Amino acid sequence: MKTTHITFQFSLRLITACILFISMFTACQEDENNEDATYFSIESNPTSLKVEASAKKQSYTVRSNRPWQLVEQEEADWIRALPAEGKEDGIFTLEVDANHSFETRSVNFAILVDGLQQSVFPVEQAASVPYVAIQDADKGLTVLADGGQITVNISANTEWEYVLEQVDWLSIMSVTNSQIILSAEVNQNAARTTILTITAINFPEVSQSITLTQAPGSVLLDENFSWLSYGSAIFYTTTGETRYDNWTSAEQNQGWTSTVNTTEGSGNTPLVYARQGFAKLGKTGYGGDLITPDLNFDGTQTLKVTFKAVPYMTAAGTQDDNILNISLIGPGILSQDAFTIDNWPDYATDPECTAIWADPVTERTFTIFGATSNTQIKFLGGDYYLKGVGKGKNRIFLDDIKIEIIE
Repeated sequence: MKTTHITFQFSLRLITACILFISMFTACQEDENNEDATYFSIESNPTSLKVEASAKKQSYTVRSNRPWQLVEQEEADWIRALPAEGKEDGIFTLEVDANHSFETRSVNFAILVDGLQQSVFPVEQAASVPYVAIQDADKGLTVLADGGQITVNISANTEWEYVLEQVDWLSIMSVTNSQIILSAEVNQNAARTTILTITAINFPEVSQSITLTQAPGSVLLDENFSWLSYGSAIFYTTTGETRYDNWTSAEQNQGWTSTVNTTEGSGNTPLVYARQGFAKLGKTGYGGDLITPDLNFDGTQTLKVTFKAVPYMTAAGTQDDNILNISLIGPGILSQDAFTIDNWPDYATDPECTAIWADPVTERTFTIFGATSNTQIKFLGGDYYLKGVGKGKNRIFLDDIKIEIIE
């Protein structure tokens, strides 16, 4: 009986050990299988991408232990996945081109993991919005009393047509995708106006108008320099401003001129610079001038001259000297030959430097007695040579110069 009991206990222990071994072996196999299980995810779990009509680049971070691919389910040449595949963890970027059409568009990317489709990632892009715009439409366009050519600049992303209110003093010379050029007759009477409207052909609700005003016969010059478009409107940002000798022929043919500064170290160039619809006189150490075009009138007249001027100040608040000298080429006597330009910019309240041009203190006036058609006006910032003079800088911004006969 004792021998039988020992044999039974040994057999029981052996069976228990076998069961434990099998359980441990199975658990190890399950652990190994779990380690090899496929996983794939995109950080933050995005399920789609929606973008505006403008171009867009969107990057995504992939977490995976298997090779993966992005495959377009429909052909689309306006979007790319770069790279379109990876082996494990990685980053891909969806590059979307600008949508210039007026319809939304979409594409689906199939996400394949280890060759099998796991999900679909849709991308949708908004349609472009049709627009037509006339440069300075809010300001209107002034036509000189003595007539001549007028250019209306247009930007649009769709075909457009124009309507000019019927007038007998304006005619269309040419029309391109970006310009309408008109010709005005001489005005010997009161001021007169008309309206030019452009409208998108396929979107009649999209339109814009501009008022064209021809000055009365007494106005000889009314210049807002809207045809200058260089650099920045912000005074202290000089990048892109363009010196007179680098203006286009069309810009120089507007009739404005500038004296070549021949003082030592000046570079022997005219020192007036074009900005965004206004001019800058001078540079560090040297002054520059701006001279009015020839004026067309009969006899000897008294002229009223109105102009806007702003002195130069850096972003940090350092001020230039601020003297604007006025002189004449040809006949005439000035009521005032120098101005202190002391309406300093306030970059905190007017960071884009636009409000200051509308401020009444920016405008100044003087009179010329005994002027003839041979009279020209020269605006000079300080003097031509400024090194060792005051602060050595006397830059002045000019705009909205108007000359009219008052007697």
